[in-house]
Amino acid sequence: MSPEQRALYDAIVGGPRASGPALFRLVDERGALEGPFNAFLLHPPIGEALQAVGAAVRYRGRLTDRAREIAILLVAAHRDSAFERYAHEAVGAAAGLSPAELDAVRRLRPGTFEDDAERLVADTTLALLEDGDLDDDRYAAFTARFDEATLFELLTLVGYYTTLALQLNVFRVAAPDGGGRA
Repeated sequence: MSPEQRALYDAIVGGPRASGPALFRLVDERGALEGPFNAFLLHPPIGEALQAVGAAVRYRGRLTDRAREIAILLVAAHRDSAFERYAHEAVGAAAGLSPAELDAVRRLRPGTFEDDAERLVADTTLALLEDGDLDDDRYAAFTARFDEATLFELLTLVGYYTTLALQLNVFRVAAPDGGGRA
């Protein structure tokens, strides 16, 4: 490992992802990074930028844990990203998403959320994934309930996890449980 790769590796395994409960593995039994993080080492300057964005949207955002995980899991389902689904279903369950809610998100049918804010996050995320844009009514609805800063957060979160899903799919990263492509 080059010094740049080592610094990035240490930032990933020693950063906010490593604190708190271990809901999915960051490294395998040999110490290699799991999921999207191993690919980050291919180009450390870009990998460092990505890991910093990921840490910001995951640990310093305004969305509730449940709303954030709903959005991430919708990206995983839309992009058919096995590793993203594996990792974030565990995080989503820990955030309080029920098995029925996880199943609804997996099937891209999140209209079952009782919480209006969560339903709005889900609907907005699906519009972004399907259309790559928000019409004026959706924009107004989201910013009336939240604000533009939270919309920026959601846009960044959807873009970041879409990038990871693309990388995971192209590099054939399967879920450790054997699910998905490898």
